Amino acid sequence: MASSTEPNTSPKSRPSNAYLKYSGLALQLLAAIGFFGWLGYLLDQHFQFQFPLFMLLLGFGAFGGMMFQVYRAVKQ
Repeated sequence: MASSTEPNTSPKSRPSNAYLKYSGLALQLLAAIGFFGWLGYLLDQHFQFQFPLFMLLLGFGAFGGMMFQVYRAVKQ
C-alpha cells in the first residue's frame, strides 16, 4: 500500500490557470500601449511636433510586440 503525498490534480479540484494567464496578458497589453503612448507623447512635446508621430509609432510598436507575445502564449 503506497501512500502518495501528491495533491489530487484532477481538473475539478484545481482552478484553471488559463484565466489568470490571459487576463495577465491583457493587462500587459494595456500597460505597454499606455506607457509607450505616453513616452511618445513626451517625445512629441519635446520636439514640438504638430502631428503625434512618436506617440503613434511607439503605440503601434508596443501593440505589435504584445500581439507577438499573445501569439507565443496561445501557441504553447
